[in-house]
Amino acid sequence: MVSGKMFLWGFVAVLCFFSALLSGVAARMGPPILDGDIWRSPEHIFDTSNYGRLQLNNGLGRTPQMGWNSWNFFACNISETVIKDTADSLISTGLAALGYVYVNIDDCWSAPSRDMKGNLVADPRTFPSGIKALADYIHEKGLKLGIYSDAGAFTCQVRPGSLFHEQNDAELFASWGVDYIKYDNCFNLGIKPEERYPPMRDALNATGRAIFYSLCEWGVDEPALWAGKVGNSWRTTDDINDSWVSMTTIADLNDKWASYAGPGGWNDPDMLEVGNGGMTHQEYRAHFSIWALMKAPLLIGCDVRNMTTETLEILSNEEVIAVNQDPLGIQGRKVSVSGENGCEQVWAGPLSGGRLAVALWNRCSSVVSITARWETLGLHTSTSSSVRDLWKHEVIEENAVESFEARVDAHDCRVFVLAPEVSYSVA
Repeated sequence: MVSGKMFLWGFVAVLCFFSALLSGVAARMGPPILDGDIWRSPEHIFDTSNYGRLQLNNGLGRTPQMGWNSWNFFACNISETVIKDTADSLISTGLAALGYVYVNIDDCWSAPSRDMKGNLVADPRTFPSGIKALADYIHEKGLKLGIYSDAGAFTCQVRPGSLFHEQNDAELFASWGVDYIKYDNCFNLGIKPEERYPPMRDALNATGRAIFYSLCEWGVDEPALWAGKVGNSWRTTDDINDSWVSMTTIADLNDKWASYAGPGGWNDPDMLEVGNGGMTHQEYRAHFSIWALMKAPLLIGCDVRNMTTETLEILSNEEVIAVNQDPLGIQGRKVSVSGENGCEQVWAGPLSGGRLAVALWNRCSSVVSITARWETLGLHTSTSSSVRDLWKHEVIEENAVESFEARVDAHDCRVFVLAPEVSYSVA
């Protein structure tokens, strides 16, 4: 019976979204088409052939989501006061104006059990005014409110989950004015995620409210292969922690799925740890740079009420943010490795206007010079290009040909935008 209903929902979804899909995919780029003689084969290097296999098409996530999430710093130590103060700080620091508009409450917001009517209720100790009042406060600031639930019997912190309560919970979230849901994977009763996640998609769509749907499946069943039909983003990895080893490992895991991401549906390597104290300034700069290049969600995970100047400087780099939010929407990826254990790395991705973002990432333990070669980037060696450093905010070369090189500190990352003399077009 359940499988029959899910089939019917899926069939209706196909009919409803098919025409939108065709126009959406047409509007979004396909593999780059060569124009002139500057490009060798960018369509091979920056493959997007797996994108667009029936995206959710709820109109959201045309660029990766930006905002803040409570978990990495606060875990369960949250309250409506913390959330309100965070919203105020996003505005006062200027971060909201840069695009960080989602204020996302993670686990532990709800009471330990549902009410007598079977509804989720906010924990009366920490959210005494309720979620509706909090959403109103957030909206008055021009921001958006995100909430958390689980595609299981319980959340990871053993609060009520939404499995088999999808319709009721989605209607409740919509009535509160929720704009975003992070949907976790704990206590899932052994049911495949391909079966557990679509019902919430259908329930959210049925509310008539535009709610960003973020799947947090941890990459267990390779969600890039199926989640584009279900949500606006999908976790490709296990949880990040505030360490160099975790961050680099997760970046490599997420890189595998680059060809599946694009406007409306993004690979999610988990939230930012920038500013939480477990990495150096250089490592945090690399973390932010690579997440931006990979078109990952930029969800701040630190206490924005008490940031250092260095943390704010990283999070507010408008030129790096622009790479992440570029409307072309092609995930950047690792294109070259060299040095001991492959610690000298070049990552790159196309941008709108025929430009190219290039990151030189030093994962070595000492300063190195890293070279980005045109053939590695898909450019003909005779192509001339300017090279702009996005962290120094200056053009370092006006007419680079064949390659460019830069010295990079240990565990640091430098990001550049190349603007070739003749751009290529996309279909």
